[in-house]
Amino acid sequence: QLQLEESGGGLAQAGGSLRLTCADSTRAVTSATIAWFRRLPGEEEREFVAGIHWSGYNIYYASSVKGRFTISRDDDKVYLQMNSLKSEDTAVYYCAGVWGRDEVEATPSAYDFWGQGTQVTVAA
Repeated sequence: QLQLEESGGGLAQAGGSLRLTCADSTRAVTSATIAWFRRLPGEEEREFVAGIHWSGYNIYYASSVKGRFTISRDDDKVYLQMNSLKSEDTAVYYCAGVWGRDEVEATPSAYDFWGQGTQVTVAA
């Protein structure tokens, strides 16, 4: 079972950067496909931000963040580098994981394990 935990959220100015980290206390994240989702203020649904296959070879981004955000992974963590932040990036960011999938899915229901979320606030 994955026990995911996000860190790195906080307050940034528009145009600034933040780096989020998703770690797993069991160190099993190496073999899991991991995605970042976010919940915008006032919204109930979580929207897909970026995802990376367990192999590291397949990476996908939402169109709203493509060219600004970069997802990457090493042996036991997954990162989301967020550059050129905009006020509309303000949200709670979650990392999610799943084992055994060949594709990176953009729907929350495809993921079995979730972190508690980390708040990102971008000031205009």
